[in-house]
Amino acid sequence: MDPDSSTFPATLEVDYSEKPLDKVTTFFRPFVAIPIFVILVLIGGSGSRWFWFGAGGILFIPTLLMLLFRKKYPRWWFDWNLALTKFSMRCSVYLALLRDEYPSTDDEQAVHITIPYPDAPHDLSPGMPLVKWFLAIPHYIVLSVLIVAAVVCIIIAWFAVLFTGKYPRSLFDFIVGTLRWSLRVSAYAFLLTTDDYPPFSLER
Repeated sequence: MDPDSSTFPATLEVDYSEKPLDKVTTFFRPFVAIPIFVILVLIGGSGSRWFWFGAGGILFIPTLLMLLFRKKYPRWWFDWNLALTKFSMRCSVYLALLRDEYPSTDDEQAVHITIPYPDAPHDLSPGMPLVKWFLAIPHYIVLSVLIVAAVVCIIIAWFAVLFTGKYPRSLFDFIVGTLRWSLRVSAYAFLLTTDDYPPFSLER
């Protein structure tokens, strides 16, 4: 049975801006975002996944092997994966026009992610990392549809911000929900921080 989305051990919240968004930076967002995405690619390496699923550079194979043979998740590996995930998500939020703040490499800003450090010997099954990527296939299929819909929503929101200065709340919530869904799948299948199967939900 899928866990309740409110109790899944990976959460994402993005503060909705009540102030008018900057129309100039919104108009030029794909170009303004280039420098920070160059940094993200350099950190993540040539194998960076598209931004909906987080950056490359995640310590996946080493973590898998450590869990499999030692039942251990080194804390500094977890800290690296979490920091990179947060940075990648801030870049995603910026490119999706959800916020005006230029993505920080270290400050949380308005993007709040919580992923608890796992107690590997007690909370994680050592064999599960071998099959999580496969078990998550239904999520990949659903997310591929949601991502297409989210891109359409971003285009609509781009026009809305240019004309009104406001991001339609319904579009904002849908895009954040899609990012939240992808974060949960990443925590399960790639970050390997939980054995709880991600819920099929956009909600908190």
